[in-house]
Amino acid sequence: MTQWTSNRIDFVKQLVNSINLNNPVELPKAEDYSLYLSQKDLNVEDINALPAWNKPQINFGNDSLESRQLSGKESVVNLSDLEVPKILVVDDHPASRMTAAALLAMEGYEVIEADSGFSAVELVTEKQPDLILLDVMMPEMDGFEVCQLLKQDEQTRLIPIIFVTALNDRRSRIRGIEVGADDFLSKPFDRLELAARVKSLVRQKRLNEDLDHAEQVLFSIAKAIESRDPNTGDHCERLVALGRAFGKHLNLSRHQIRDLMWGGYLHDIGKVGIPDAVLLKTGSFTPEEWEIIRQHVLIGEKICQPLRSMRGVIPIIRHHHERWDGSGYPDGLKGNEIPYLAQVFQMIDIYDALISERPYKRAFTPEEALNIMFEETARGWRNPELMWKFTEFICTCK
Repeated sequence: MTQWTSNRIDFVKQLVNSINLNNPVELPKAEDYSLYLSQKDLNVEDINALPAWNKPQINFGNDSLESRQLSGKESVVNLSDLEVPKILVVDDHPASRMTAAALLAMEGYEVIEADSGFSAVELVTEKQPDLILLDVMMPEMDGFEVCQLLKQDEQTRLIPIIFVTALNDRRSRIRGIEVGADDFLSKPFDRLELAARVKSLVRQKRLNEDLDHAEQVLFSIAKAIESRDPNTGDHCERLVALGRAFGKHLNLSRHQIRDLMWGGYLHDIGKVGIPDAVLLKTGSFTPEEWEIIRQHVLIGEKICQPLRSMRGVIPIIRHHHERWDGSGYPDGLKGNEIPYLAQVFQMIDIYDALISERPYKRAFTPEEALNIMFEETARGWRNPELMWKFTEFICTCK
């Protein structure tokens, strides 16, 4: 158990009294106060002397970390989520860390504290905070290193990071942007500015998480659909790889290449609404069955339409069965009425189907597949210019 000595309590009182709701916070002098709290000298009885909003529930992961949950009397957090957002405050100076924790607690956040870059990285993995308030100048591992490490990790890249620094020089801010910082705050804090920036970034983080989770659900559905038909093998995975390579060959933008790759997974997601009796039929389709099969592009469009991140993929899903002469479906688009990415995707989709073995056909060689695609281009089914570019791409891959 730890014991709060009288001078420590006086320091916290002085700190709380110094907080002005509208002005930057000036720290009281801390030279005479020892603020490092260990498990050995915390006495809960003395904590009652603290203001009600600042009574901590302390959980120690290790000796260098302090994790406190602080609840404010008048919380202004209104993020519609039932779970209170968690903010990790990282600073090797106890006075600065306590100031930030106090201000955030008054806004109703759960506050977690770390006194070094190494302990911050450990605590992020354990606690998964909604935002990190990160000091730049720290010994051993500085804020830039912490930020870069977290932004490169798939599990932590969505956590917003606000750099807190007394450095106002242009070079430091540029470096912060380069390692992935989401925002900057200067010392001393302005409470209103801190609250506004934190609230905005926490909301954005949760929206991004919702999108990320929804996308993963769609990809899982797409893989489940592919597994319904054992004859297609790893068709989707091959399309993703082909889409990336062909997109680079065409000098497409990063977002266009991403849409092509996502199209590899999601182009046939609408088949989830097609009965197995039709989808897995080995013989010829009746006209009625063909009409059912053609509905998969419309079903897929409806599934993905609510997600804004799918805007570039939806044209691929809906139009990858259109033909250059207008004889395709669902809309009978002609020529460049067909979205360009749908035309590009159609090339890799058809090519992969031709070079893959199916119950009704053998696997064609790349030369045979290209010859068949040129024959279809001569009938008016494909974009002639794009067909030549695709041939050039396949030849360079050999």
